[in-house]
Amino acid sequence: MSEEAPKTPKVRKPKAPAADAAAPAADAAAPVVAPVEAAAPERKEITAKELLGEDIGEIKVRRAKGSKNITVGICHILATFNNTKVTITDASGNVISWGSAGRHQFRGSRKSTAYAAQVVCQEAAKLAMAHGLKDVSVRVKGPGMGRDSAIRALQVLGLNVTSILDTTPIPHNGCRPPKRRRV
Repeated sequence: MSEEAPKTPKVRKPKAPAADAAAPAADAAAPVVAPVEAAAPERKEITAKELLGEDIGEIKVRRAKGSKNITVGICHILATFNNTKVTITDASGNVISWGSAGRHQFRGSRKSTAYAAQVVCQEAAKLAMAHGLKDVSVRVKGPGMGRDSAIRALQVLGLNVTSILDTTPIPHNGCRPPKRRRV
């Protein structure tokens, strides 16, 4: 172990001499040829899977026992400042699956993150896909951070998002807002 191979010092190779300094008259006689530029690589479209930056692998969906065989549904996403809740229903409003950040072991300030919303939406969508869900209409409510990442999570799983509707309630000078925080 104490035997080490002798280290060889790194030798820098000398640069090639400048050719244009040696023959300036040859440049004047030679025709000017523009350098050929390499073809620009084609830009490929960025998929939702690449946007999320997570390799979720092959999506395996098992049919739920006593599955309802619902192909079209509505995904209700409630993204508040403190939590993200996802409910997937059929067209008439019957709940197929649901999820919230607290249900998936996110506690405190981690519940309001975009990653928590992504996990919640993926799990609720997997349960709904076990009942045969393929097309989903998304209704988003609230100003939270998980709005966009929840929708992207649905698309990555392979659900066809047919429409996105913002149902955030906006007051027309209704209730008095809470007092401003003093920190």
